[in-house]
Amino acid sequence: MSPAPTILVADDHPLFREALKGAVSKLLPEARLVESDSADALFASAEAHPEADLLLLDLNMPGAHGFSALVHLRAVQPQLPIVVVSAREEPTVVRRALEHGAAGFIPKSSDPGTIREAIASVLEGGQWAPPQAETADGLHPEEAQVARRLAELTPQQFRVLGMLGSGLLNKQIAHALGVSEATVKAHMTAILRKLGASNRTQAVLMAGRLAVDPESGEPG
Repeated sequence: MSPAPTILVADDHPLFREALKGAVSKLLPEARLVESDSADALFASAEAHPEADLLLLDLNMPGAHGFSALVHLRAVQPQLPIVVVSAREEPTVVRRALEHGAAGFIPKSSDPGTIREAIASVLEGGQWAPPQAETADGLHPEEAQVARRLAELTPQQFRVLGMLGSGLLNKQIAHALGVSEATVKAHMTAILRKLGASNRTQAVLMAGRLAVDPESGEPG
């Protein structure tokens, strides 16, 4: 870790971002804090700060569907330790986050001292999670397979898939990304091939396996 560590804080709730920043500042007064309130903003921050020492990641942000952002970032920036910070504290959710590559999991109900303890542990190269994680089953094989395939997507393909999951059409995706419809179609072809999906609907359903509640499709 550098003398003045860079910590990425990704949460769409301003009050909780402030709470996380306060915990980090008390532990590491010299730390540089970079905030994000959406998945796109987070990806841009992570790309702009490849030297970052830690990411504190909320599972429920615009553009992030369950564990998808965690899986994607672990693939494109494997050197970046990620600690998931979530209001979802069920043992299964904690265990899934760890098996998808998180170095830690902090329940949002944690007191400031616990948050600092978890951050310090991960910055020292360890792993931190509440004890209930030990009681949960591991990843379902189908979810693990989807995660491996999702990890093969480029950042732009990941954005296209996320917009597809939000119900946007090719024309709308092209406008949002500032590219041509032909480029979006090329991305879609690559996404279907990498996921092993036969059509757009199947691709969205596969990505839905990484939702916090896969049965309901809720991102969590």
